[in-house]
Amino acid sequence: MAYNTFGTAFSITTFGESHGEALGVIIDGVESNFPIDEAALQAEMNRRRPGSNPAGTERNEIDKLSILSGVYEGKTTGSPIAMMLWSTNQRSSDYEHLRSVFRPGHADWTYYKKWGNRDIRGGGRSSGRETSARVAAGALAKQLLAKRGINVFAGTVQVGPIVATKRQWESVDPILHCPDPDVAPAMVDLIDEVRRQQDSIGGVIECRATGLMAGLGEPAFGKIEALLGQAILSIGAVKGVQFGDGFACASMRGSQFNDQRTEAGFLSNHAGGMLGGISSGQELVLQAAIKPTSSIGRAQQTVTTDNETITLTIEGRHDPCICARAVVVVEAMVAITLLDLYYTAFGRHA
Repeated sequence: MAYNTFGTAFSITTFGESHGEALGVIIDGVESNFPIDEAALQAEMNRRRPGSNPAGTERNEIDKLSILSGVYEGKTTGSPIAMMLWSTNQRSSDYEHLRSVFRPGHADWTYYKKWGNRDIRGGGRSSGRETSARVAAGALAKQLLAKRGINVFAGTVQVGPIVATKRQWESVDPILHCPDPDVAPAMVDLIDEVRRQQDSIGGVIECRATGLMAGLGEPAFGKIEALLGQAILSIGAVKGVQFGDGFACASMRGSQFNDQRTEAGFLSNHAGGMLGGISSGQELVLQAAIKPTSSIGRAQQTVTTDNETITLTIEGRHDPCICARAVVVVEAMVAITLLDLYYTAFGRHA
């Protein structure tokens, strides 16, 4: 099994560590003769880039995307596309004191138990910085989907107890991409408050896909929500995912939840655009629960490699809320999954 590869007809393989020389992605299965908009690719990278968002970390990475192969004279050749991001703003010395300490909430303990060693510099492979490679691949997938009339977009719909009730996707706020202008400022204020308290907070990101045709997905183990669930849950900050009404359906009756249909079309979309594991042709709707950032400035208990209990305070430059920069990551994984399903169903040049 390829543990660093996702997808089949359209597949991505990511590589690199948080404080390594570079991170990158190999994209295989792309159709030939597609004109890539490199400026649009970079714009997507800038949305995730550390230092680009006032609600995120103060660490500043340029995240300049370089395309090394698979493109000639601005068009895809059909061969594997390699994209690279060189690291420019690492401060590995910030992590030296953690050589024999496991950070609370991080993968330090599990990586150490699984492999017997770990990269202490920002978590290495487990760092959220790995998602920059996914965003690069997802940015290309978005362009390939848009060619087919499919558009993927997302935004923050909850931060802590503050929940968005409106979905004005045409006018999202520039910081959290929240579609509710009435609560977006309060969300940003809460994140600022949490930052001052040297703490962090979680939230919910909602992602939608429009223009999706009916028929994507397979009836049993290849259900569209199963594949999307794997894609979204592979993002380190995600602790839950739901589709359509999600867990709310547990308190509903069939007469409430069923998406009835007339000659004019569906009367509702409680299922989130999926029926029997196959896309229904409605708007796809999913939500991802984002955990609070593990690295916080407050004192916490943990253990050393000698199993000695100590009190640890994490220093460095960290996001008080991951949602601000994770929106584009969720979009990327949804786009990658949908393009893979499209290629599988209809081929690369349909």
